[in-house]
Amino acid sequence: MRLLITLLVLALSFYAFFDCARTPQEEVAKLPKWAWLLLIFLFSSIGAILWLAIGRPKRNPGSGRSGKGKIIPPDDDPDFLRKL
Repeated sequence: MRLLITLLVLALSFYAFFDCARTPQEEVAKLPKWAWLLLIFLFSSIGAILWLAIGRPKRNPGSGRSGKGKIIPPDDDPDFLRKL
């Protein structure tokens, strides 16, 4: 049981550390990116929980593409047809 808890804390810490490292500096909240990385490294479980709770930027599901959401074929796209 102790081994499982230790592995879960380690996995959470690694996930938070690498998630923070991959996040662009301008999207990080509350503290500079280097401070979050140091906090996660020094205080693994507490730092990871704090990063996930308040430091991580809010991600919008579905806005990963250009914002339209679905691909429209050229013959159905009014903007494309206007340009002809």
